[in-house]
This record gives sequence, structure tokens and C-alpha cells, in this order.
Amino acid sequence: MVRNKAIKGKGAWYWAHLEPILVHNTDTGLPKAVKLRCALCEAIFSASNPSRTASEHLKRGTCPNFSSASKPISSPSPISTSLPNSAPPPPPSHHNPRKRSSSSAAAASGSAPTPSYSVPPQGIVDPTRFCGGELTYASAVTTTVLTQQPHLMLSGGKDDLGALAMLEDSVKKLKSPKTSPGPTLCKSQVDCALDFLADWVYESCGSVSFSSLEHPKFRAFLNQVGLPAISRREFTGSRLDAKFEEAKAESEARIRDAMFFQIASDGWKSKNAGGLGEDSLVNLTVNLPNGTSVYRRAVFVGGSVPWKYAEEVLWETITSICGNAVQQCVGIVADRFRIKALRNLESQNHWMVNLACQFQGFTSLIKDFSKELRLFRAVTENCYKLASFVNNKSQVRSSYQRYQSQEGGYAGLLRVPSMHDYETLNFGPVYVMVEDILSSARALQLVVLDESYKGVSMEDQTAREVADMIQDVAFWNELEAVHSLVKLIKDMAQEIEIERPLVGKCLPLWDELRAKVKDWCSSFHIDEGPVEKVIQKRFKKNYHPAWAAAFILDPVYLIKDISGKYLPPFKLLTPEQEKDVDKLITRLVSREEAHIALMELMKWRTEGLDPVYARAVQMKEKDPVSGKMRIANPQSSRLVWETYLTEFKSLGKVAVRLIFLHATSCGFKSSWSLMRWVSANGHSRVSMDKAQKLIFIAAHSKLERRDFSCDEDKDAELLALVNGFD
Repeated sequence: MVRNKAIKGKGAWYWAHLEPILVHNTDTGLPKAVKLRCALCEAIFSASNPSRTASEHLKRGTCPNFSSASKPISSPSPISTSLPNSAPPPPPSHHNPRKRSSSSAAAASGSAPTPSYSVPPQGIVDPTRFCGGELTYASAVTTTVLTQQPHLMLSGGKDDLGALAMLEDSVKKLKSPKTSPGPTLCKSQVDCALDFLADWVYESCGSVSFSSLEHPKFRAFLNQVGLPAISRREFTGSRLDAKFEEAKAESEARIRDAMFFQIASDGWKSKNAGGLGEDSLVNLTVNLPNGTSVYRRAVFVGGSVPWKYAEEVLWETITSICGNAVQQCVGIVADRFRIKALRNLESQNHWMVNLACQFQGFTSLIKDFSKELRLFRAVTENCYKLASFVNNKSQVRSSYQRYQSQEGGYAGLLRVPSMHDYETLNFGPVYVMVEDILSSARALQLVVLDESYKGVSMEDQTAREVADMIQDVAFWNELEAVHSLVKLIKDMAQEIEIERPLVGKCLPLWDELRAKVKDWCSSFHIDEGPVEKVIQKRFKKNYHPAWAAAFILDPVYLIKDISGKYLPPFKLLTPEQEKDVDKLITRLVSREEAHIALMELMKWRTEGLDPVYARAVQMKEKDPVSGKMRIANPQSSRLVWETYLTEFKSLGKVAVRLIFLHATSCGFKSSWSLMRWVSANGHSRVSMDKAQKLIFIAAHSKLERRDFSCDEDKDAELLALVNGFD
């Protein structure tokens, strides 16, 4: 059909010389391919790119019969002639008609290769002469040349000079430049490179989209380095399955080698991203006694999750790991359901110690302050009133943005929390608003001194109240006090998330918090009573007797007394916490061993640990990254009970299973890209299965590297750096 249209003058010129033919299978007789046959020399070509075939076979002189053949469809068939004083055309070269270039034949004959286009000098017109009085002369010359040479053609079927055809071909090359061929790699090198590429894609866990693997620029890059083009289907099919099976086998082998373990459950408390109703991801991780963690599974949940469902998920995870030998699981740490699900499982299984996440405990303390401290409520109301007025009053907003641009180099609105966040005392958005107002303090003070603001104040009562607020030193002191306290707690929570402390560190952490808050109260002249009351209330919600027991049994916290002995820090416990230690230890052993364990505890209390071993356990070294002093060998606390303190048979079994427990559930962080992908694809079996495998591979790799960061957070930090430098 295309060829028939072209013959009628409605298509490319080359269809007059290229004929499509159907190739049949010799065995079945069925059609199997379409080819192009040159009507001039009977050569056969692929039909994938007819214009390229025409350019290389016909225009470049590869076809031996093209010079004497009829030219494009819209032109009359020419006779090969030449201009006066020009050299005759070279004889046609008789070589393989399927070859696309005559350069090799010319090289073989020892002569210089024949140019693709032979243009006599008289046929070239100087375009600079097309001006003034020479225009008529140039036109006449051109007309004369074309009259004398009716066989010179334009591509597309119009009369042309060969030089213009060369120009056209050069322009096409410039528009679609070909990359230089990359290095030649052997099969093993290609396979190794593709394995590394697959690892990177999977471990990014959604940050790198599968569709980007087929991006033209990425494919050009692969070609440049000598790698073949890859398909996104390949990366979501057999290769993904193989990587998942490999990671799963390694994870299960490490769990089998452990004598006992702890389950960490993170994600029950996470919020939907941007309030868009996306699924939340609950990550279930296994903490091992040697200090490492391995990923177990992901659970997608949406909306409010009942505590009974969480309990079933946690118990199912335990039984899937150890079957009927459930005593291998010594406890759970989770970021929700402390009162119901965790405590219920603990009461049903006396050997378990189920803990609330300390990171969530500290961050929840901010919400407690916003609800129960008058200072926080007053600052929230004042800031909301100020920010709403400045943003909504056009004349004031214009003045504010002008001064803000002068002082800070940018102009924008104050970030105001939504009405829902404001009414529910969600302090996250409120804290952002507080930071904006503090950073704009100078601009706001200039606004209320501006003449235009004075005019607004005469008519608007709110404007006068806002002006009084901005000019009041007490307002800024209260704002600074709230910002300082929230930052203090946020910094401690972030440190907890990074360091992932063990259960023995819980009591010292809360003592450190109380000391810092006491200094804060002194600095801002705030009554300590109400603040301490809020902290104590949150402490009781998170407290577990295992905090006190691990603090006593972990050799890291032994205190050297005046006699030179290293004794457990019982004197730092309250009387209630001392009783908790006795109760917990007797619960974690059998009834027959309870009295033996208490006797050994008394011996531990009076004798402690040999000074040589105690100093070895407590030896610290400087962390090369943070610069802080840390325990040189964190595993020595457990090892000293297993190797040296062997006379404490019952107490030792409790100690080794207790002091290794993690106090936070923070672990693998999935990207929002993956969550959006899961939500967009619904809950189909295929998409959920691929998502589970992808998350498992990424989490397994990150936990192996002890990398608990998120790529989105890293990118945000990088973009926030001044000029890209830290």
C-alpha cells in the first residue's frame, strides 16, 4: 500500500526501486518475514528501515545499476550525461550487491575510494552572489545547469545537485549522532555488571524506577560501557525471584544459628504519607544475640489497626520462625500496642520480655507537653493568630514579604498548620510554624513599624493585638523556650534512632533527659513541677521492669566502690525498681530455679565482677564518625556471662537473654516511592508478591550494612547544604 501510493507520487522516491516481498517458511509454508528486494540488482534487505536501506544502497553507489536507472518517482528517467569540461563518471563497480559500502572494494583495488556523490564544479552556485544585480545572472546560471543536467535530482523526487544531497545526509547525522562503540566485554563481565546493577536497583527499594531502565539515555550509557540493553520485565521477573531466594536463604541460615532472638516490629504508629490514604508498611525484623539483625517480613496495613490483629501478626511471625520451640523468642519490641497486644503476649508466655520503643516514647513526650503544659498552648495560639493574620491580610503580607526578602534573601508565606492539626494539638506542623516565626523575627518587627501597618492598625483590632504581641519581649522568650525544649527532645530521639540502645540503657536515658530538662527550666525561669509531672507520666507508660534488671545485670553499668570492687548499681534504683528486678528474674526462670536465681542475684550484688574483666568490658574508644566515646566491644557484656561468670547458672541464663534486647524498633525505612507504587497497583496478588520480595532484598542488604537511613532523607540533607558542601 505504501509503495503503491509512492508510485502515484505521494511518497518517498526510493519505493520505485525497492519492492517488498513475503518470505515463507520452507517447512510449514507459512509466511515468516517481510524483506525488501532491489528492483535494479535483485539484492535482498531487511524491511525494518527502508529509508536507511535506500540511502546506503542506492545513494551511496552500492547498487551497480542505480546510476543508469530511472530516478525518483516524481522525475523523468534521466540519461547519464555530464557537464562540459567535467570528467566522465567512473564505471560501475561489480561487487556483492548485498554490501552496503563500496569502501572495502576500493581499498582492495589499491585506489582511493570513489566519493558517494560526484558533482561537477559548474553545478555549484555561490549563495553569496544572490544579491543586487547578480541575482538574475545566478538564476540564469542555475537554470542553464539544470537544463543541461536533467538527471541531477533532489532527495524526495525534485531536481537537485548532488551537493545538496550530501548536505541533507550530513544534517541527518548531526540530528541523530551515533555513540562511539563501547568496550567489548566477555560474558562473565557482562553478567557480573548486570548483577551489580540489579543489586543497586533492588536495594534502592523503589527510589529507582524499573521504567527508567528503558530510558533512551540510560540505554545509551549501557551501550557506551559495553553492556546490552536490559528490559524492565527481566528485572521484575526471574532475576528478582533469584535475588529474593538468595537473600531469604541467607537470612534463615543466620536465624537458625542463633540460640534465641527478639522480634522488632516497626510501622504500626507511622502516619499515611501526606494524608493521601496510602498503605502503611509494618516491618518485622529479627534481632540476634551477636548484635546483628535480619529482615523477616513486611505487612501492609491501612487505617486504624486493632490490637488483636497486631497480636496475631506478631505470634504468627514467631511460630513461622521456630515452630513449637517458641521459647527461642525471648521478647518483642514494638512502637505501639504496649498496653494490650504486647502485655497480653507477655502474660501468656512467662519467658518473654515485650518492650515499648524508646524512640516513640521520646517523640510522644512532645505531644504530651503540647497537651498538658500551659506554655505550649499559649505559644501555639499566639503563633497561629500571628501567622494567619500576616498570611491573609494582603497589605501586611506584601510588607512582610518585602522585609523578609531584604533580611533573608527570599520571600514566602509563614507555614500554618491545618485546622485539624491545630485542634488535635499535632505539634509537628506547629513546630514548623514556630521555626518560621523565629527565623522571621526581624522582618516581623519591621512590618509593625512600617507606616502602612499603622494605617491597618487604626481599623483592625487584630492588627493592634498582633503588633503588641510582636513588640512584647515575653512573647519571644516563650517562643524560644518552647522551641528549645522541643529541639532538645528531638535531638535525643534522633540519637536514639541512630545508636539503637539496648534495654540496659533505658534508665540512664531518662535520667539524662530529666537533667537536661531541669537545666532548661532554670535557663528560661520555668516551674519544674508541671514539666517533671509530664515526664514522669510518660516514663510510667513506657517503663518495663526489664529496664531495671538489665541495668543491674549488664557489666557495662557496674560501679567501682571504695574497696576497688565493681558492683551493680542498685543504689541508683528506687525501692520499687529493686522489687521489679526480683520479680522479673523469678518470672523468667522456672519455679524450681526461682530461689536459686535470687541467691545468685544476692551474690552478684555483694561480689560483682573481677576488676580486670570489668575494665575490659567497660573499655571505650573514640567513634571515628561521631567522635563520641563508645564501648569498644559491645558483645563483651554477654560474653563475660557465658565464659567467666559460669558459677551463676540460673542468673546467667537470664542475663544473657536479657541484656542483649534492643530498646527501639527502628530499623529498615522504606521509600515513599515504593509505597506509592504499592498503593497505585492495588492489592493484587502479583503486585504484592513483587513488593514483598523487593522490600526483603533491600532490607536484608541495609541491615547487613547496618545502614538504617533513608535515601529521601539523605537527598533532603544534601540539597539543604550551602553550595553543596557540608
